[in-house]
Amino acid sequence: MNLSPADRALCDYATKLTLTPGEVGEADVVGLRDEGFSEEAVTIAVQVIGYFNYINRVADGLGVDPEEWMSPGPGQWKRDKADWGQSALPGS
Repeated sequence: MNLSPADRALCDYATKLTLTPGEVGEADVVGLRDEGFSEEAVTIAVQVIGYFNYINRVADGLGVDPEEWMSPGPGQWKRDKADWGQSALPGS
């Protein structure tokens, strides 16, 4: 998947905030700023990422199944993610 450096940085940040939130720190935010993200853009990104994580955990906690029209499913997403490479994974 060809992403701009700024888009890759944002995706990497979102992945880290989602999978290992306790490891996110100032250096991660500085990395976004270095890619041209303003304070407002970083704040909005954190709110959107956090909201999606929250709402997915609520749905998972209540046993809500995704609608059939929602795709890809988790299995397909994981297979596609494996094809994107390792750079989006924390510590990569």
